[in-house]
Amino acid sequence: MVVAAIGLAGFLAVPDDSTLQLIWQVGCGWFAAAMIAVGVRRTRSAMAASWWLFALGVAGNSGGILVEYILTRTQLNPGFPSWADAAYLSLYPAVAAGMFLLIRRRAAHRDWSSLVDATTLTTGVGLLAWVFMVKPAASDPTIGLLGHIVSVAYPLGDVVLLAMTVRLLLSGGRHNGSFRLVSAALICFLAGDGTWAVINQMAWEPGPMAHRVLADVFLAGYLLFGAAAVHQDARSLARTVAPRPARISRPLLAALTFASLIGPGLLIVQATQHRVTDVLSIAVGCAALFLLVVTRMSQLLTQLDVQTEKARELAVTDELTGLPNRRAWNTELPRGIERARRSGSPVTVAVIDIDHFKKFNDAYGHPAGDRLLKEAAAAWLAQSREVDHLARYGGEEFVLMLPDATVDQAREIVDRMRLATPLGQTFSAGVAQWDGTETSDELTARADSALYVAKADGRNRIAVPVQ
Repeated sequence: MVVAAIGLAGFLAVPDDSTLQLIWQVGCGWFAAAMIAVGVRRTRSAMAASWWLFALGVAGNSGGILVEYILTRTQLNPGFPSWADAAYLSLYPAVAAGMFLLIRRRAAHRDWSSLVDATTLTTGVGLLAWVFMVKPAASDPTIGLLGHIVSVAYPLGDVVLLAMTVRLLLSGGRHNGSFRLVSAALICFLAGDGTWAVINQMAWEPGPMAHRVLADVFLAGYLLFGAAAVHQDARSLARTVAPRPARISRPLLAALTFASLIGPGLLIVQATQHRVTDVLSIAVGCAALFLLVVTRMSQLLTQLDVQTEKARELAVTDELTGLPNRRAWNTELPRGIERARRSGSPVTVAVIDIDHFKKFNDAYGHPAGDRLLKEAAAAWLAQSREVDHLARYGGEEFVLMLPDATVDQAREIVDRMRLATPLGQTFSAGVAQWDGTETSDELTARADSALYVAKADGRNRIAVPVQ
């Protein structure tokens, strides 16, 4: 970082069009590529392929400065395009491929929300690039077919880099030092190319100092890549991260809103100038942005439905045992009684209490007590019928609704459950059949009274209320 700071500051003082300026620029790029190689060998990172591609792109792009210098000194008019353009353009596929591998490594699962957000932002900016950069370059009759291809390749390369940068920034997980340096390097390249695009559109000829400042931005991009590779966080950059939450933050919402309004904004600007020349391009861009926004809304609604269902499940589920909780029981028992009323079939309720649970907790600790509750719930479910409804009533007390079961049938089922109680423990239970008139609370209270009889008679047994 010290060398990088000296390189960036010193470049502003180097004389223009001098051999030292050439050496300084190429040296910064190749030094950064060398630092990436050092970082790969030192950290043994799992994303070595990405780092080597970054090094290739940085070395190639900075090498284009040397190639252009040589062509200018050895040819009166090297023309456009030249081998220097091939070197400059090598940055885009190399860095894009490295970013693709990095993003793929960090994301264990497809993060569709981040993909849609990145595509929306890229589409909006891509529409600007098409109107102001790609289309004018493709329509220039003075540069030939190869010139058209190369001219279009520069803005398209920037759009691809922008897509990769946005996708990386929207990825989940902790943004460590190496992550921030890589992101800053990409932003430097995009800022430099974007500034040159604006300058060319304005037909403005920047002065020597402005040229040096803009060149310094690209040097900063080179050196930030090198710093990211040798940073102590470079190894953890390749770790798999959790997907980003589906919700949209306010800054991201503002960025998506801006991107979505680029198409209409372009149309308004051209209409006010009475020179609407890109109707088809703007229409296609607006349609694509509209579909992306609808897709994102669909994702948010789906996520909302999932979260609502999860909240509903949590509200009626006991966190420890996974059984329905008391709230769910208070809803299900009246339904069971109403079904029995309509069909004329019996329904029986059992209240179950693990014997001496407090002593078990005191002897073995609360984790063992939690384990007993979870294992007991699983064992009892295995011995009950599919139509039965077992719930945790509170503490070590459970309730069981047995549709279409008389008291005798219910006692057989509950007795099987009692014998299956794990860890050598037992339970007491009270069983009561609905009398055809009482409420759900009254039925539960009768079964609870029978439970106390079972406890008073010595525990580890099942009791029935006296008719």
